[in-house]
Amino acid sequence: MITSAIALLIFPALMVYAASSDLLTMRISNLLVLIVFAGFFILALFVRMPADQLIAHLVCSVLVLLVAFAFFAFGWIGGGDAKLAAGIALWLGAGLMLPYAVYAGLLGGALTLVLLAMRKWPLPQRLRRITWIDRLHDTKQGVPYGIALAAAAMLVYSQSTIYQAFLPGFQQF
Repeated sequence: MITSAIALLIFPALMVYAASSDLLTMRISNLLVLIVFAGFFILALFVRMPADQLIAHLVCSVLVLLVAFAFFAFGWIGGGDAKLAAGIALWLGAGLMLPYAVYAGLLGGALTLVLLAMRKWPLPQRLRRITWIDRLHDTKQGVPYGIALAAAAMLVYSQSTIYQAFLPGFQQF
């Protein structure tokens, strides 16, 4: 069904937007995070997710938000990254947090190492004119960790409750 296909693609589209936004601007907007949260609740109601499961997803999200804001307080991640991680946790639920955290850590570590290595080399003048590339190369800038968070989310999304709820309808084509 078309509805199932659209529902299956909402989360990936939001993750692509979050990653690209963080890459290009080093920001993840509050509006995007609100859409991530609202998208989950709309689809959870659409698939009639049981209240206890909905509450479990919400509790997981709040716990991730608390941990992520501790990371933010230490300067390890940005505030947008913390809010995005909580939104992702809402979609994935507690059962997928371990694989998600492992992927996010590995991808984030790899991204950090690549950026640190890249920043040791001079940036060609032609690339300095491209604002987002120049920003990525700047040693005073952080790491657009939203890229790793979004990529990790995509690696486990197919195991999520929302995805699984829409998959049977999608396979009817």
